[in-house]
Amino acid sequence: MASSTFGPETALAWHSAGRRVALATVVQTWGSAPNPMGSQMVIAGDGGIAGSVSGGCVEGAVVSEAMDVLDTATPRLLRFGVTDGDAFAAGLACGGTIRVLVEPVMEAHESNLGLSAAMLSELVAHRAARVPVAYQVHLGNWTRRLLTQDSHPEAIADAATGLAEDWFIALHLPAPRLFLVGAVHIAQVLAPMAQAAGFDPVVIDPRPSFATPDRFPMCKVICDDSDDALDALGVDARTAIVTLGHNPRIDDPAIERGLAAGAIYIGCLGSRRTHAARLERLRAAGVPDTELARLHGPVGLDIGAEGPAEIAVSILSELIAVRRGKTLRDSRR
Repeated sequence: MASSTFGPETALAWHSAGRRVALATVVQTWGSAPNPMGSQMVIAGDGGIAGSVSGGCVEGAVVSEAMDVLDTATPRLLRFGVTDGDAFAAGLACGGTIRVLVEPVMEAHESNLGLSAAMLSELVAHRAARVPVAYQVHLGNWTRRLLTQDSHPEAIADAATGLAEDWFIALHLPAPRLFLVGAVHIAQVLAPMAQAAGFDPVVIDPRPSFATPDRFPMCKVICDDSDDALDALGVDARTAIVTLGHNPRIDDPAIERGLAAGAIYIGCLGSRRTHAARLERLRAAGVPDTELARLHGPVGLDIGAEGPAEIAVSILSELIAVRRGKTLRDSRR
């Protein structure tokens, strides 16, 4: 879910801290609405907010409605923007229209209409375990249920975020993982950027002085050889790998693991000369040319990037283009 990466976790943390909390979710969009269905914003009774349902267009109105929701302990379905004129007044200047569900987070004894803290906690636990889960809420009587990959595999396979008759379904899939192999300066910039873009970054490096939580406070850090780390973590089609180590002993095993497991993206830092040498090493190790053709090297879009921050932008841009199915020519327009 696009903008709701940390919505449930934030809502649970705020509620656990004793704050009154409402969770606002985009349940339907038309036209050029800025945020997709499933985007979320957390609103606290003291005025605190996190996340977004419209990129800033209608957040003020949603906050105001959320205060009433918290006072009445009753969910509310909101609609913003119909015509271009109305949309401009609501802040949707391009004519888009959105419906937003605002749910109070409540203990079971407080209200049977709101989202219970127990169900929210269960949802957060499934997300932490990377278990696909569908949160369903009936917009008429406010009954709710959670369906998981383990309990209802067919339902999860067919589910999509959006409205289905009187039910709103929010499909929570594990964030695509990004393994950054080589805890260098570029990784320090790329990790938080990738996290903001909806990826789950993990930094891997066997060098103790590089792979430290102090250098990467916002993501998981593994100080181990890349092959052992990837074997333990597992690589699949929702995994991207970027090798940044400047060392074949660090980088090459990760590339081989990624190719063998069908990683969605494998990018390799280095000049064209360095990449050519890398290809020769991998070819000598038995990796076929059909697999080597899947590597993105030198990594990143050619935007003339200089320095860690700009290189990180070029890498993340290419990764997003691949994830969204855009060709590199399209992504450079």
